[in-house]
Amino acid sequence: MPFRYFVKQLLLPPGIFLLLLALAWWLRRSRPRLAGLCFALGAGGFWLMSLPVVVQWGAKALEREPPLARSEWATLAERADVIVVLGAGRERGDLAWGSDQPTGVALERERYAARLAKASGLPVLTSGGLHYGTPPTEAKMMADSLQDDFGVTVRWQEGRSLTTWENAQFTAEMLEPLGLKRVVVVTQAWHMPRSVWSFERSGLTVVPAPVGFLGTDNAEPLGGWMPTFKSIWRSGQLLNEAVGQIGYLIFYR
Repeated sequence: MPFRYFVKQLLLPPGIFLLLLALAWWLRRSRPRLAGLCFALGAGGFWLMSLPVVVQWGAKALEREPPLARSEWATLAERADVIVVLGAGRERGDLAWGSDQPTGVALERERYAARLAKASGLPVLTSGGLHYGTPPTEAKMMADSLQDDFGVTVRWQEGRSLTTWENAQFTAEMLEPLGLKRVVVVTQAWHMPRSVWSFERSGLTVVPAPVGFLGTDNAEPLGGWMPTFKSIWRSGQLLNEAVGQIGYLIFYR
């Protein structure tokens, strides 16, 4: 497992907040004021991450690509050559299925891609590699699911990528020799700006097809000011994406 994984888990929320709380406990007798500050930052960070309204605000800042209008679905073949679905992890060894399965987020992307494919007639490419070195690839899992669950046959599988940047680079390597350079990219709305940026820098023309918008009315009690466990997970995704966007601007410009 790459070293950067451990660094990311420790330095990004909620890992950093756990470290602050642990530091507060360690310093509670020797440096009580510093311990109090660490506790306030750690506990306060967890509280903010748990609020649906914070998720809504954060998502609005990241979801900069508009949704694809339904009226455009049937005419996508005039603007693109391929629908590319980006991987979103796996559920390990689900006993109900007897094998690893795509995550709920990946299934959300698959469902949208399937609708677009059926409406437009465009072929589909799935992209995602061997995260943690465990077969099958995310591309293979999504391809199987698209066939079995949505009745869509995947024409190409890009199974080497481990990052969004690699999704784009390896997809371009597969498609450009075939003369295909226009892609509909399907991924979460908050992940779409970095995806478009990466695919365009790989030499492809992108039609964004974002799904899973979180920046809409959260419809939670008290306007989203009551903490929920789901919000902690979503906040973590949004923070990871914000850091990823900054990192890509620095390292891949």
